[in-house]
Amino acid sequence: MPLLMKARNGNQWTPAEKEEILGHLRNMAHLSPYLIGLMLPGSILLLPAYAWWLDRRRLRRGE
Repeated sequence: MPLLMKARNGNQWTPAEKEEILGHLRNMAHLSPYLIGLMLPGSILLLPAYAWWLDRRRLRRGE
C-alpha cells in the first residue's frame, strides 16, 4: 500500500518499484477467475452455480 500511495503523494516511482508493482499485478492475474466472480455484488447467489461448475470440471479431468 505505501508503494501505491507514493504516486498519489506526489512522488515518482523508480523503475524497480514499477517492476515490483507489475509483479504484484501479474500474481493477482494468476488468481482463479472465480475469486473475481465472488467479489461482485450479489455473487453469493451464484455460489451453487460455482460449485456445480467446479465439480463438473473435476469429473471431466477423470479424477
